[in-house]
Amino acid sequence: MVQATNRNAAVHVNLRAIAHNVKKTVEQMPAGTEMFAVVKANGYGHGAVPVARVARENGATGFCVAVLDEALELRENGLDLPILVLGITSPSLAAVAQENDVSLTVGSLDWLKDAKEVLVAAKAENDSDTNIAPLKIHLAIDSGMGRIGFIEDADFVKANAFLNKNQEFFEVEGIYTHFASADSADETYFNYQVKRFNHLHDLLTVKPKYTHVANSATSLFHEACHSDLIRFGIGIYGLNPSSTPMSADLPLPYELEPALSLTSELVFVKQNHPGMGVSYGSTYVSQEDEWIGTVPLGYADGWLRRMQGFKVRVGDEMCEIIGRVCMDQFMVKLPREMPVGTEVELITADAKAPNSVKAVADYADTIHYEIACLLKERLPRVYEK
Repeated sequence: MVQATNRNAAVHVNLRAIAHNVKKTVEQMPAGTEMFAVVKANGYGHGAVPVARVARENGATGFCVAVLDEALELRENGLDLPILVLGITSPSLAAVAQENDVSLTVGSLDWLKDAKEVLVAAKAENDSDTNIAPLKIHLAIDSGMGRIGFIEDADFVKANAFLNKNQEFFEVEGIYTHFASADSADETYFNYQVKRFNHLHDLLTVKPKYTHVANSATSLFHEACHSDLIRFGIGIYGLNPSSTPMSADLPLPYELEPALSLTSELVFVKQNHPGMGVSYGSTYVSQEDEWIGTVPLGYADGWLRRMQGFKVRVGDEMCEIIGRVCMDQFMVKLPREMPVGTEVELITADAKAPNSVKAVADYADTIHYEIACLLKERLPRVYEK
């Protein structure tokens, strides 16, 4: 996608805030615990490589991504700390991961068997004098998320036996699970998942370096089971992982600083007269003479079509979005004639403001994870230190 650098609209990322969030979390971790910074989905919309660099400088000892391509992007940009791909990667790419020292998630014996064939073939193609380290893997346990990972005891035991016989090709670096409700005050299902994970973990015959169950929410709100490392995601960006639409967040044990804001400007200002509609479907019709401003940003940038009625800051005033958000533009009702070029702040880094990312998410009936991740590459990222 083309980045729109010739338009005044940008995502601003405060790297100092990210540094604070990483450093503060590292200070709070139990002795012997490591942090892997989760920078998948382009760093939750903040920019994977800049965020990863700041995380490394402030105590992160590795990174988590969702797909292999994201790991390779980090490697291409000189980030040489351990990287774990949290999603399932095709076994056909096992040799690519091995060559780039990227750890892959494994959730079945069939995956291991298919990957071994690929690794055997790759070894045969290489110079016999070349010593290639085994592929690093993390065993995923489906303790109740219902997504990926081992479920049945028998399958897990067979996979362990296979790995014991194939240490030339696989290094079991970790075992982990993911909790479905670690961000909830009700711990019933969380405790159920802990029990399931511990049961399968106790069947493990291969001894990994890491046992990890703690995502941002688990590390902030629970101490239910041992975790050698924290997969710190949304917290890096200064956002509370307990985000639920129209509900109060769970209290954080320490302060996190939001890092993201989204700004643009008025590019057109005109006066509407009674009976004149605004945008597609004329869902807003002026009842009197009023000033309307146009902002050059829309749902193609990730600003959702359903944001009609939400208020953004124009200059020093909070102004209502009127009419449906278009693909590339939206309109606001101004309190008076305002000059073209007036700054418009759609999202602020002030967590208490009426246009915080949490407030945007509440209005859109979603979570702030989605709001941040939806901000497209067409919007330039401006990094502020």
